[in-house]
Amino acid sequence: MILEIAQIDVKSGLEAKFEQGVRGAIPLFKAAKGCKGMELRRSIEQTRRYRVMIQWETLENHTVDFRGSEDFKKWRALVGNCFESPPQVEHVNLAFKGF
Repeated sequence: MILEIAQIDVKSGLEAKFEQGVRGAIPLFKAAKGCKGMELRRSIEQTRRYRVMIQWETLENHTVDFRGSEDFKKWRALVGNCFESPPQVEHVNLAFKGF
């Protein structure tokens, strides 16, 4: 299992629109090959900063299958105009789980 972490800084005043767009994109991710779940977290200290965390079966499910799909274009259409700057995206593996 791969976890994609996208850090997204949102333009001031567009926080609610961004959150609405992410909610609207849930069906896109549910339909995506290898997508096992997603969540949105908002920073407490930097309230315009979000982290979208998406679980993928494989790295390629995100980087090839989803990014190359029409649904990726729909995702960006829903939220892209809210971005203050390009998202910072990384993929991580679980090293261990304490409890």
